[in-house]
Amino acid sequence: MCKGLSGLPSSCLEKAKGMKVKLTHLAEKQEWVHKHRATEEKPPQDLETLLHSKTTTQAFRWFLRSEFSEENLEFWLACEDYKSSSASKLSAKAQNIYNQFINPDAPREVNLESETRELLMDLMETPTAEMFNEAQHRIFSLMAKDSFPRFLRSTYSQRPLKAL
Repeated sequence: MCKGLSGLPSSCLEKAKGMKVKLTHLAEKQEWVHKHRATEEKPPQDLETLLHSKTTTQAFRWFLRSEFSEENLEFWLACEDYKSSSASKLSAKAQNIYNQFINPDAPREVNLESETRELLMDLMETPTAEMFNEAQHRIFSLMAKDSFPRFLRSTYSQRPLKAL
């Protein structure tokens, strides 16, 4: 009789979880490629142009995921969403961004210097639509100088949809 998962060693369970994550990632990628195959675009010449297209942003996301730095793009996109939020939602969204990306114990912590982190901690008391602008600009610059040039040299940008 089967004892279920509790009968397996923990190392086997961890490997199975890792395989599930990888298989889910591949399935999502294949589904996305199938949906967008007809909308192939040329590689963008700058990061700002890339971020204005859903197709190239997704290709960049896959590239960043392969480099384990997807949190930078996710943070930038969360800040864009935050800036366009109504005043009544700013506090909750600011807390979510802080907890996800800024807090030193954040699950998807972005690389910001301590002065910017401290300033954001102080601003959490009274959130404004512009409070993440400096941090967002720093992460944009990091992606533009570091990740974006590597993306352009990668197969992800050469033919974003075919490479995926």
